[in-house]
Amino acid sequence: MLGLSQGRLLVATPHLADPNFSRTVVLLLAHGDQGALGLVLNRPTSTSLSSPLPQWEGLASGPGVVFVGGPVTGGTICLARVRSEIAVPDDAYLPLQGRLGTIDLEADPSFVAPWVEELRVFAGYAGWGAGQLEGEVDEGAWWVLDALPDDAFSDQPDGLWKRVLRRQGGKLALSSYLPADPSLN
Repeated sequence: MLGLSQGRLLVATPHLADPNFSRTVVLLLAHGDQGALGLVLNRPTSTSLSSPLPQWEGLASGPGVVFVGGPVTGGTICLARVRSEIAVPDDAYLPLQGRLGTIDLEADPSFVAPWVEELRVFAGYAGWGAGQLEGEVDEGAWWVLDALPDDAFSDQPDGLWKRVLRRQGGKLALSSYLPADPSLN
């Protein structure tokens, strides 16, 4: 396990009691002295992207819904994977890692369509103040793991927590079999 950095996954341990983050997989978009920002990858809503952003629906990866990016409200973030063979314009795209980055939702979808391979829209985000996330990791609330290219665009986001843990092997894989509510076991 390497340290906290942009592009890594935060995977909630079974001990994390906060309902906003129970069994979540968070992609870190930024981490530094000022704090951290990420997106919860495995919380799709039932709201079709066609309702709030119909112009982006045709570019969305399945499921074509809005995702809950985290408990901090007031912002919408568009995460995208771009085609490697096409030069991406800087004015509409902010690279994060490899072919993964964010797209400005104010851009014209027909302008970005030629270079977008996959796209997801997240309402809200996860945010931590300076030192807060490090404290939560030290307390055992999160595992910090490497992301695979398909994690952010899984067509079965509800099962992402288990899949990420199972591919780790050992104790982390065993943790994926724990029931969400041990009292029901």
